[in-house]
Order: sequence, then C-alpha cells, then structure tokens
Amino acid sequence: MTPSASWHRRLTRTGQAAQQWFIEWWQLIHLGAVILVLTLSPSSYRRENRLVLGRHIYMSTAPILLGFSLLCALVTVVITRIVMVTALSYGLSQYALQVVIRVLVLELIPLSAALFVALRCTIPDGAELTAMQASGELDEMRRQGVEPIRREVLPRVVAGMFSGITLAALSCVVAVMVAYVAVYGFAVSGLAVYTRLFGQVFTPAVTLIFVLKTVFFCLAVSLIPMASALYGMRGANIRSSAEMRGLVRMFAVLLLVEVASLVGNYY
Repeated sequence: MTPSASWHRRLTRTGQAAQQWFIEWWQLIHLGAVILVLTLSPSSYRRENRLVLGRHIYMSTAPILLGFSLLCALVTVVITRIVMVTALSYGLSQYALQVVIRVLVLELIPLSAALFVALRCTIPDGAELTAMQASGELDEMRRQGVEPIRREVLPRVVAGMFSGITLAALSCVVAVMVAYVAVYGFAVSGLAVYTRLFGQVFTPAVTLIFVLKTVFFCLAVSLIPMASALYGMRGANIRSSAEMRGLVRMFAVLLLVEVASLVGNYY
C-alpha cells in the first residue's frame, strides 16, 4: 500500500467517525426537542397515555425512594463525622458545616441521584426499548397508527426525570436534617446558626446553578439511553457498541454539566 493510499484511508475513517459523531448528537438533540414538544402537548395526556405515564413514574420512583434516602442518611452521618473531626483537629470547626453542605447537597447528592436512577431505571428502560426495536414491536405500533415516541419513549423519559428530581430533592432534605442532628443533636439551640450557614451557602446564584444542574443531570440520564435504543440499533452485530457509545455519551454530558456547575459556583 502506498503512503498516499494509507493517508487517504485514514482521512476517510476520520471523516466517517466525525460524521457519525455529529449524526448521533443531532439525533439526541432532535429527540430531546420532540420529547419537549410532546411533554407540552395536551394530546400526550389522554387516558391511555396517562395510564402508561403513571405506571412508569411509579415504577421508576417508588421502589428506590426509601433505599436511596436511607443510603443518603448513612453517608451523611459518615461524611459529617469525618469533616467535623478533621476540622476540629485543625481548629477550623466553624467552617465544617459549610463544607458538609457544599460537598453533600451541592455536589454529591444530585450526581448520586442521577447515577442511581440511570442504573436502576433508565438504562434498563433503554434496554427494554432496544429489545422492542429489535423485535419489530415499534414498527408494528407505527403500522397500527400509534406513535412509539409518544407511547413508549415519552413516559420513560418523563419518569426518569421525575424520579431523579424527586430523589435529589428528598435526599437533600434528609441530608440537611441528618447533618444537623449529627452536629447539634435533637436540641433546637443550634437551629439559628445552622439556618444562617445554610443561607450563606445557598445564595440565589448558587441555588439557580443547583437547580439547573439537577435538571440537566436528570435529563441526560433519562434521554440518552432512549436515544441510543432508538437510533443505535440497526443490527444485532452493533448492539453492544451502540449501547457503549450511549453510556460514554451520558457520562461525558454528566461530566460537562458538573464542570460547568463548579465553574459557576467557585469562579
């Protein structure tokens, strides 16, 4: 093989990879836009669609709510104890609670809730959607006049977002309460100081970044597995690579959102 032919093949492969990369991201953006339109459309909430949506929301939230809350409480006790003992040894105990609130509520809980929902709900839902795509069930629905995105994809995406936001919100409340009890006990004498520290951490700008980060985390873990299931399955021989690309894409988006939130909070 001549050097020019080798370079031509490399350029061709690079161009094909870049084209595939743009196509996959465009498909993801397009699906997100379609889901947004369907979410705001009243026709998506007819009786048969409401039943499917309610079932997915319940199955994605109720079974994992208690377990994740208990896990969050346990982690809060451990981290609070470690931070308090370390800060006391360095004479920085006045900053310990702020560190606990920033580490737990601002950083760990939203990311942990999103990953927990991804592992327990949205990735299995994406695998189920992939099986339906492979078996031709989605094509059969189209032939019967039923739109698969409205009937099968929308409930899974909405359920994943609802589950992630619910877990993050409830876990933040649990973490704040457990951290207070771990430091002050069940007395109310430290409530004023604790409330003031919480207000110093959650300024309006930080609160806005926290809300946006939680929403984008939940959107990423809910939407990307469904996009991989719909557009990545074109044959059994590429199923594993399509699913792996979806996982890589999901973690890349989570990383970008986390980095953006850190820049907004601390710079």
